[in-house]
Amino acid sequence: MTTPSATEPYLGGRGQAPLPLAGCRPLGCGKVRDLYELDERHLLFVTTDRISAFDVVMRAGVPGKGRLLNAISTYWFESTRDRIPSHLISTSVDDLEHATPLERERLRDRIMIVRRTQPTPVEWVVRNYLAGSGWKSYQADGTLFGHPLPPGLARCARLPEPLLTPTTKDDAKDLPLTLDEARARVGSDVFDRARQASFELFQHGTEVLAGHGIHLADTKFEFGLDGDRLLLIDEVLTPDSSRFWPIDGYVEGCEPPSYDKQILRNWLEQQPWDQRDPAPEVSPAVLEHLTERYRELCLRLTGSLPAGL
Repeated sequence: MTTPSATEPYLGGRGQAPLPLAGCRPLGCGKVRDLYELDERHLLFVTTDRISAFDVVMRAGVPGKGRLLNAISTYWFESTRDRIPSHLISTSVDDLEHATPLERERLRDRIMIVRRTQPTPVEWVVRNYLAGSGWKSYQADGTLFGHPLPPGLARCARLPEPLLTPTTKDDAKDLPLTLDEARARVGSDVFDRARQASFELFQHGTEVLAGHGIHLADTKFEFGLDGDRLLLIDEVLTPDSSRFWPIDGYVEGCEPPSYDKQILRNWLEQQPWDQRDPAPEVSPAVLEHLTERYRELCLRLTGSLPAGL
């Protein structure tokens, strides 16, 4: 297999089965990440350039996206260690003892060696603005997935306070949960700890991003249990899991320009598509725009870019 250049998409297992990797047992493919077992205690995440929208993986990838996502998540895992421990152990391909030189080069800047946990069956979504599916919920019944809101709010209005709107964690389609339903799924102790951590992480992200001229509109956190310890897992405050808006481009009542995959969602909603697999072929211009915005966010936030990007 030839090594993709920094300007070519790396799609990994393309949502089917992870590519063979020396010394690792393939476990499966998510919408973006390929998953391997290293040993009983450790897993390997490989972040590809795949992108999904409306729970469907697109046929084309976004060049360099996986490397940018990895850099952004690594930044947040490191900067939140004093708030909550994470599953992250290493991002160095040199720690893949059995990988060949070609495999290491192919996976450089794309991996996370992580501690194995029991993920909670809930995705912890925190919202501070009325956008996306939250705006649709408000239009339907005046609530944000059951949270009462004042009447007359405009699209993309700031909420009176950040709200937790959990969802199921499902490979097919994530569905809204009430707070009581989420609590019943994970138990009161885990629910209370995860809810508190979600709000603390959201506040931290909001403050850091504001310093870079960016609004954090909403985001999704995931947690896993290592024994009794609650760990932050998966990805953190990335353009795939969040809505980021430039502060100087925000106007209440209008959807602002974004640094996230809302760019793709907006394009798809203009296509004759029923939001079922297979997705339409995405315009190369849209993919290029996504790469540019992900690069800009990564550079603003971390101060650097992966080599070649």
